Amino acid sequence: MFKRTAAICTLALTLMSSPVGVADEPAKSTCETRAAVLDFLSSRYSEAPIAMGVAKDGGLVEILTSGPGSTFTIIVTMPNGLTCMVAAGDGWENLVPNLQARKI
Repeated sequence: MFKRTAAICTLALTLMSSPVGVADEPAKSTCETRAAVLDFLSSRYSEAPIAMGVAKDGGLVEILTSGPGSTFTIIVTMPNGLTCMVAAGDGWENLVPNLQARKI
């Protein structure tokens, strides 16, 4: 679980320097209040949170999706309350955990 959360956090923090927007929309700020971001993603793309974790810097990293084979967005909410969309795309797939890989 820790390795997976760390990988998601690393991905999100790496992507924060160059946010990815939805291709058919003009470039605009990808940061707003968490409530506004969740409302936008819910109403526009029917996305809801499916996973979350806390990054070392205190940021809450969340993955939202509208279901398998559909859209997804990764957001980060910083301790100051600002939420930024750091990645978005199509073709979301849920993976089955490999329990053998988790054994130490």
